[in-house]
Amino acid sequence: MTKRVALITGGARGIGFGIAQCLAREGLDLVICGMREESAVSASLQSLRDLGADVLYVQADVANAAARARLLEAIRERFGHLHVLVNNAGIAPKTRADILDASEEIFVEVLQTNLQGPYFLTQAAARWMIAQTQADATFRGSIINVSSISATVASVSRGEYCISKAGVGMATQLWAARLGEFDIPVYEVRPGVIRTDMTSGVVAKYDKLLADGLAVQCRWGQPDDVGKAVAALVRGDFPYSTGTVITIDGGLTIPRL
Repeated sequence: MTKRVALITGGARGIGFGIAQCLAREGLDLVICGMREESAVSASLQSLRDLGADVLYVQADVANAAARARLLEAIRERFGHLHVLVNNAGIAPKTRADILDASEEIFVEVLQTNLQGPYFLTQAAARWMIAQTQADATFRGSIINVSSISATVASVSRGEYCISKAGVGMATQLWAARLGEFDIPVYEVRPGVIRTDMTSGVVAKYDKLLADGLAVQCRWGQPDDVGKAVAALVRGDFPYSTGTVITIDGGLTIPRL
């Protein structure tokens, strides 16, 4: 039987790599999209292969339309099908700035990578999934957007990031509504404070905040915490829940007195 194939953008590091590991353990073959040269991520790719996955790496910037087209064409050539899209790639602003001082250039850069790119990658992947559904009644597709609690938690020193993630939340609802007739569920996962290379510069800050009760579960989240949630969605454990948001934040966003 042909194995299912998952595309994970930003899948060679951090949260994306945690997701990739969990999906490899679920028996999926993987396409990892990243910005770095393949030689720079070879160890990560090999570890996924050691878990039994056939792994294709494509160096591509999801913010670039030509790169997105090249990415999907590479998947067609290697595997001939795509069952799962995980929109995980994202960037933080190069410099944090109060929204009274933030630059339009950085705003555009963040929105192109975090919102515009995934939106149109989803459009192209969804069209392909629809065609596969119509050609094969047993085909099971799904789309998962990795956003952030910043979709609803305001950080005035990185407004562009918050707005991009809020946009991903609405994109999830839109695609869920549009793809329902084809039985292609669309989900959103919202991580909280996850220990990755992206948060390496604020470890001391969040160590203290977590110790002081920032989250109900007073520890850092790990990429594996997000990966396990995505694996459950890909497995089909939530078949009647398209559009659902799963929050992976240790209870950080629970309103408390």
